[in-house]
Amino acid sequence: MAIPLEPAEEHKAVRKQIKKLKKVASTGQLDADGTAELKSLKKRAKALKQATGGAAGGADSASDGGEARAEQPTPSGGKAEKKKKRKQQDAAAAAPPAKPAEQAAQPAKKKQKGGKGKVGGEAAKPAVVDGPAPPAGAMAEVGDRSLAASRPKLVKALYIEAADVAAMSEADVAAWRKERETAMEGSVLRPIPSFAQSGLSAAELHATRSFQHPSPIQAQCLPLALSGRDVIGIASTGSGKTLAFGLPALRHIRAQREAGVVSGKKPVALMIAPTRELALQIAAVLEEAGSQCGISTVCVYGGVPKRDQVQALRKGAAIVVATPGRLEDLLNDGACRLDEVSYVVLDEADRMLDLGFEPHIRTIVGQTRADRQTLMFSATWPPVIRKLASEFLCHPVKVTIGSQDLAASHSVTQVVEVIEDRSRDARLHELLQQYHKSRSNRVIVFVLYKKEAVRVEQLLQRKGWKAAAIHGDISQGQRTAAVEGFKSGSVPLLVATDVAARGLDIPDVEAVLNYSFPLTTEDYVHRIGRTGRAGKSGLAHTFFVGANDKPRAGELINVLREAKQTVPTELLAFGTTVKKKESKLYGAHFKDVDHSQKATKISFDSDDE
Repeated sequence: MAIPLEPAEEHKAVRKQIKKLKKVASTGQLDADGTAELKSLKKRAKALKQATGGAAGGADSASDGGEARAEQPTPSGGKAEKKKKRKQQDAAAAAPPAKPAEQAAQPAKKKQKGGKGKVGGEAAKPAVVDGPAPPAGAMAEVGDRSLAASRPKLVKALYIEAADVAAMSEADVAAWRKERETAMEGSVLRPIPSFAQSGLSAAELHATRSFQHPSPIQAQCLPLALSGRDVIGIASTGSGKTLAFGLPALRHIRAQREAGVVSGKKPVALMIAPTRELALQIAAVLEEAGSQCGISTVCVYGGVPKRDQVQALRKGAAIVVATPGRLEDLLNDGACRLDEVSYVVLDEADRMLDLGFEPHIRTIVGQTRADRQTLMFSATWPPVIRKLASEFLCHPVKVTIGSQDLAASHSVTQVVEVIEDRSRDARLHELLQQYHKSRSNRVIVFVLYKKEAVRVEQLLQRKGWKAAAIHGDISQGQRTAAVEGFKSGSVPLLVATDVAARGLDIPDVEAVLNYSFPLTTEDYVHRIGRTGRAGKSGLAHTFFVGANDKPRAGELINVLREAKQTVPTELLAFGTTVKKKESKLYGAHFKDVDHSQKATKISFDSDDE
């Protein structure tokens, strides 16, 4: 959803919203919340009209116009006084948070008040205006508007741009982004070359102590999230997204607590992930990040009894990391309430849609405040993800690292070997002697099916390799034990189905071997993304069986070429045609529809002609 670049364009958008609400009002179906929003939009439209009229003091009028008009005299009498009071309240709600232009132009030199890491509403005002502010009272389409209207106003603006960051010229910023293949739409905030420039305290930056500098997604998303903006992040796996949304969550939670917006033990931040492994990984990172701030995390996921998770929620946690199915069960059981959640993250959104979780996500997010802050991360940017973003986010900024098309990590060397099905077992043994010669370095072998995982695990064990497998037919306890053994190095060889492709974040995986090519090229990209993480290089060796994998040859060739990898001649023999993608839920008959397009009228000729 693009952000207006000029007040005139924003005024046009606001007028369009007013027209829609008036149409609903004419039918008698506009509720109290809709009426309040209509009033707020009208006041915003007047302020924007004044700002674009060229009158003296235009900058001040744009930011303070609502309050100024609210103080105009009204007819005397009791009803008039009440009307005046309502106008003042509406104007206060409609006033945009931006500072006057002359104040915004000055770099931030004053230190944040409060000391000792205290986060206060006054001390946390941004030092720069991040482009035109979203319309006053703007809310996400999916969310509870009554919560937003009845609860205290959220404290979102928590970023002060450091003086050395503010001093970066446009040329410097452009060079930085070009070098790191970073693009941004909808904001003017500069990236931060170091974590210290984020303004976060040492306790909040505890999880970054071993990193020299932020990754590109962190450098650009931290200022955006801390300034209270909704964010869309398009980046490959292993890019450091967890801290990009996790660190601002810590500051957001502290700000709401200190402002009295939240109290008690209910969650304030909610992170939703598609798989148990990914949810557990996110929870582990956030638990460490919040350990010095007194902010705890609870992870809820299926495959294990609910009892322990329910007890953890009752004990209290500021952050909940969850898979959609289990969280919806707990909400239906009354074991968890989301009415104080004001910070939501949808991680691996494309994967969640692939798995059919959209109805569950709508139910869950619909129980949070509609004026919340929402961040969504995805590896790809197809129309279905754009539609999701338009409904769940409000005037978001989009940050793209690399290509927004299907692309693999450039830190991974890709080797594709066209092979016969019956030759894979012997060839796998040969490759392990090459890539796993020390028998201590970490290697993941990906397979396609659960039964195949069991067979390959037993095959490797018979040949003397120390291997374990994770797949859907083992208990959560067994899966956790296998992953922990792999992390510790006691079992350095892991056989896995795609259930682990997006959930394992282990920096020292040296190689990925694809024994079976996955059903989609997206899964291939995420499989090989298990290596080459945290700035290190990795290697991925893939078996491509022509009889089974030929339909995906064209997409694989494109991925290899985009990453400047060698394309084997044998693979080119299968052709470079990219077949239309089938839906995992509806098969080949599914069609992606652009919902922004209007229907066209079809007329038929008369039978008499």
